[in-house]
Amino acid sequence: MNLRMKRMRLISSILQAQVIENQDQLTKALAKQGVKVTQATLSRDLRDLRAEKKVLADNSVKYVIPQNSVIEKKVLGMESDVIKSAVKSIDFCGQFAVLKTRPGFANAVAYDIDDRGTEYILGTIAGDDTILVIPKEDTTKDELHDFLYGID
Repeated sequence: MNLRMKRMRLISSILQAQVIENQDQLTKALAKQGVKVTQATLSRDLRDLRAEKKVLADNSVKYVIPQNSVIEKKVLGMESDVIKSAVKSIDFCGQFAVLKTRPGFANAVAYDIDDRGTEYILGTIAGDDTILVIPKEDTTKDELHDFLYGID
């Protein structure tokens, strides 16, 4: 499981266990768990989790994550099953990675890699059954390896 998925699970857990009124409180709660996060990243995670503010009986507010199978799949990482069944191999050439997929699956897998790998991946180029993964300049080969095998 990659760092983003772990962080999103932790956010979900914190929001279920505590009354969190704003992003600053959530940032502090994450920091207590050893997770540093920028405001932009936290906003993106909350958006992807579809977190919303709910007014409580005492007129205070609380972030909540609605029950939704799409959100649960994203938080629990269940969509990686599609990748697991589609990716046939991962090979490395210098800092780049090349993934071989079942025919017709490369675009969907590349989209998922781009979506999940914003901290490691500059971009992907996909054909019918082959994906070229281009890491960011400061991404090490080991980080790329761990990221790709974490979602495979």
